Amino acid sequence: MKAFSAMVKARTMEFVRDKGTFYWNLLFPVVIILGLAFAFSGTNPNLFKVGVIGGTDTSLAFFQTPQTQFIPYQSQDLDQILGKLRGHKLDAVVDTAKKTYWINELGKNAPLVQLLIQSQAGGQNYTKQTVTGAPVRYVDWLVPGVIAMNLMFSCLFGVGFVLVRYRKNGVLKRMKATPVSALSFVTAQGVSRFLIVLLTSIVIFAATDIVLKFRMEGSYLLLILLFCLGILSMISLGLVFASRFKSEELANGLMNLVTFPMMLLSGVFFSLEGAPKLLQTSTQILPLTHLIQGARAIMLDGAGFWTVAPDMLFLGAFTVLCLGVAAWLFKWE
Repeated sequence: MKAFSAMVKARTMEFVRDKGTFYWNLLFPVVIILGLAFAFSGTNPNLFKVGVIGGTDTSLAFFQTPQTQFIPYQSQDLDQILGKLRGHKLDAVVDTAKKTYWINELGKNAPLVQLLIQSQAGGQNYTKQTVTGAPVRYVDWLVPGVIAMNLMFSCLFGVGFVLVRYRKNGVLKRMKATPVSALSFVTAQGVSRFLIVLLTSIVIFAATDIVLKFRMEGSYLLLILLFCLGILSMISLGLVFASRFKSEELANGLMNLVTFPMMLLSGVFFSLEGAPKLLQTSTQILPLTHLIQGARAIMLDGAGFWTVAPDMLFLGAFTVLCLGVAAWLFKWE
C-alpha cells in the first residue's frame, strides 16, 4: 500500500503541476456551458421561422405571434432568402414594404403559416406568392456535417496528437539526428494523413449513400475538391498543436477546446438560422463552418464553383496561415 500510495501521489502531483492541463479541466466545462447557454438563450418555444424584409409591422397581429420567430433580412438578399425558403430553412418570407409574402407549397408548416398570415394580415392587402422546393430530409442535411466532423477529428488527432506523443517519447529527438529535415518529416506525416482521411471519407460517403440514397444535386468532382481543401486545413491546424507541445494531456485538451466549438457551432447537427447575429458571425472564422456550408450548397442546392469559391478561398488561406505558424513554432525536442 505504501508503494501504491506513492504512485497515486506522484500521478496526482504530476497532473496538478501541469498547469495547462489543470486549468483546462477547470475551464473547459465552464466555456462549454456558457457557450451553449448563449447559443440557445431564449424562452419562447418557436414553432415557425419567418424571414422579414422591411422590418416588422407592429400594427399587424401576425407579428405578435409568440410561437413565431421573425428573422430580419435586407431586400437586396431576396434571391438568397427565397433559396432558404425553398430549402425549408424558413417557413415563410414577408416583405412589409411591398405587402407581399412567399410560401413554399411543399413546406410541412406552409398551410398553417399561410392561414396565420391570411387571417391576421389579410386585411392589409398582402399578396401571396409561392415557391417550390422539395423537402430536404434531415439525413440529407446531416450527412455533409457528419463526414466533415469525422474528417476534423481524424486530421487533428491523427496528426497533432501523434506528433506530440512522438516528441514526448523521444522519437522526434532521435529523428533530429538523421538526415531527414523537419520539412520532409512533417510533410510525410501530412501526406499520409491526407490520403487516409480522403479515402475513408469517400468510403463513408459511398457506403451511406447506398443505404440512405441521400440527395446529391451538384458535382462530385467539386465536392471532392472542397473536401481536399478541408482536409488540408485541418491537417495544418493539427500541425500547429504538434509544433511545440510535449504534454499529451495538454495537447488533447487544447485540441478539444478547438474541436468542440466547431462541432457544436459549425452546423453539424442543427442549423444556426435565427441564432444571435454575433454567434453566426463568429462561426465564420471556423474552417469547419466553411467546409460544411460549402458541401451542403453543392449537395443540396447544386451550387457551382463560383458559389462555393469564397468557402474554398477561406480554407486555402487558413491552410497557408496555419502552416506558416506551425513552421515558425516547430521544435524537434
